[in-house]
Amino acid sequence: MANLFQTFTNTVKHWYIPLIFGILFLICGFYVFSVPIATYVTLSILFSVSFLFSGITEIFFSLQNSKSLQGWGWFLVSGLLTTAIGVYLIANPQISMTVLPFVIGFTLLFRSFQLLGFAFDLKSMRIMSWGNVALASIGGIVFSLLLIFNPVFTGISLVTLTGVSFIFMGIASIMLALDLRKVKKIPGKVSQELRDRIQSIQEEIDDLKNK
Repeated sequence: MANLFQTFTNTVKHWYIPLIFGILFLICGFYVFSVPIATYVTLSILFSVSFLFSGITEIFFSLQNSKSLQGWGWFLVSGLLTTAIGVYLIANPQISMTVLPFVIGFTLLFRSFQLLGFAFDLKSMRIMSWGNVALASIGGIVFSLLLIFNPVFTGISLVTLTGVSFIFMGIASIMLALDLRKVKKIPGKVSQELRDRIQSIQEEIDDLKNK
């Protein structure tokens, strides 16, 4: 019910931010496919910049939407984690081939679970395309796990796993942004009178909870 009240009375701010780092992840994913395995470690610079940028913008997005999105805290945690990973990679540009896949894998795994949670938030808001975000997020989870446990799956190259993981993350982020754009338009379709009634009902429910 709280999600429904928020959807009707608040508008999503800066919905395009997930779109930006979704495109960024897609670029990273396709670029990874273009480099040989020997230069994989040199990509840590690309990963560090992309994580740092997406982390900072995600923190900004979460704080701007703390009153609009029920799960804004997940965006904040994800932003802080991604920023920390970006700083770590910048501080360790010569990170080894053994460690880098785990760092990338766990970061993408967390973000995939975060997007999966938001997919179910979209479902509660009656956004019909929530399933697309969920499927892309699940794809990100699968390939992130394969990236983490890569030594077991010797038939799949490290480059392929990394590239596909980034691509699924990018697709999920872009789909989420487009769905948030739909959520943003909902309050504008609701009359001020109905919005005031909804707010009044919410206040009454809050009073009952506090008694």
